[in-house]
Amino acid sequence: MTARIELVVTHGVFRLDGGEWEVDNNVWLIGNDSDVLVVDAAHDAAAIAAAAGGRRVVAIVSTHGHNDHIDAAPELARLTGAPIMLHPDDRMLWDQTHPDRAPDRELASGDCLTVAGTDLWVLHTPGHSPGAICLYAPSLKALFSGDTLFQGGPGATGRSYSDFGTIIESIRGRLLTLPGDTTVHTGHGDTTTIAAESPHLDAWLARGH
Repeated sequence: MTARIELVVTHGVFRLDGGEWEVDNNVWLIGNDSDVLVVDAAHDAAAIAAAAGGRRVVAIVSTHGHNDHIDAAPELARLTGAPIMLHPDDRMLWDQTHPDRAPDRELASGDCLTVAGTDLWVLHTPGHSPGAICLYAPSLKALFSGDTLFQGGPGATGRSYSDFGTIIESIRGRLLTLPGDTTVHTGHGDTTTIAAESPHLDAWLARGH
């Protein structure tokens, strides 16, 4: 059975640099009727587990270490037995939220994760955070971009551990080179496509961070 993409939207608080903001997060599930992979366990482990149903959760992939993308990960891991995966360059952010619980596996650019016969390739896309990653599933024409690329531009870079020039290079070199009909499943808000975002790179550069 071909893998399908499912969305759960959860609500919570993003905390960084002493500030707090209420946010809605996109939690993406990729899989079939028996196996599923979770991208970004945000805010509500019970809701995510309910969406997974009785399926085996093969992995909980964190696109980066900001609390609103990882706060429910340990509880979801406890409920499902799935390993938590994170790029090591975001470990300092992870530790701010979960100082007593390490991720189970380090992600690296070029890693291939498989669920329901579908390959998802890890792309290291620093800028929003040092260890930010995206997952690219060629057979689904899908990119799971976390907070690296949104409808309308790059993720925010005005806070600790972020850099505007770095995120632009990540998007230019690793994302805008993907096929234009690739759907971008973002960490917040609406989906977009590579073709829809590609023409606006110069405008983003002019706008700056």
